[in-house]
Amino acid sequence: MSSTADTIPASEPPTRRRGEEVAASFPALLVAADRVASTVAQGVHGRRRIGQGETFWQYRRFEYGDSPQQIDWRRSARSDRLYVRQTEWEAAQSVWLWPDLTASMRYSSERNLPQKQERTAVLTLALASLLTRGGERIALLDKPEPPATGRTVLDRISMSVLRDMTQEPSGDDLPTPPPLPRHSNVVLISDFLIDEKKLVDLLGRIAARGVRGHLLQVLDPSEVSLPFRGRTRFQGLESEGELLVGRAESLRAAYLERLESLQSALDTFARRANWTYATHLTNSPPEPAMLSLFTNMTEALHDRT
Repeated sequence: MSSTADTIPASEPPTRRRGEEVAASFPALLVAADRVASTVAQGVHGRRRIGQGETFWQYRRFEYGDSPQQIDWRRSARSDRLYVRQTEWEAAQSVWLWPDLTASMRYSSERNLPQKQERTAVLTLALASLLTRGGERIALLDKPEPPATGRTVLDRISMSVLRDMTQEPSGDDLPTPPPLPRHSNVVLISDFLIDEKKLVDLLGRIAARGVRGHLLQVLDPSEVSLPFRGRTRFQGLESEGELLVGRAESLRAAYLERLESLQSALDTFARRANWTYATHLTNSPPEPAMLSLFTNMTEALHDRT
């Protein structure tokens, strides 16, 4: 479904030039990702949770059903009531990230808008930064390295994203996920503009393993309205070839119907599988989308404790 129109300056440069352009812009992408992560971190009012950890959280009164071993006798000695010492949950979870960096993501309908690939990279790196700050273990879904936490893994993921952006895509629309452990988490950031049945089938196979998932659909604003009019040549960004249309507006109704069907299928799947699904347009700031995604994730990461 992804394509460019010849009325829009979005032609694909040669591989070497593409690599040079992405490499030159990568420091700016890292800065943007760090800014998004810092802004979201300030907007999240803690993600503290009762659990098996060592960091003190609060005292509460002893209640029926509590074990006597939970009583904090030092605190209780200062009162005529018994108190329990509660600690903060500190068990790290494993999160696999998949940013769609395929050729179809190298699209922008206007020069002042980021390509979908660039916005996907920023969102992925910002999320990786937020998760490592929270002590979670992270990995890329389509890479062999196991989940880990800390600055080293964050740097490794950043460099892997850079390499994938500068190289020619493999042509695979979707990743081939490794055997994921039950109760792990996946985050897929893509335009998801592929065959609906193929996509839902993959998501279903992942969910069947007891994996919790989060889907973020990144779209250019032109992809939700198809505003083109008159004689237009649509150029596929992968292997779809060209399509010359005399009246581009004649395609609008069928295209929007297909997009609505895809988004409805993703929303229905997410609700049934207890996943989350959201959309993000590249003409919108990334911070609100990241805040929503990160909030949903932190609420879900330990919901089985």
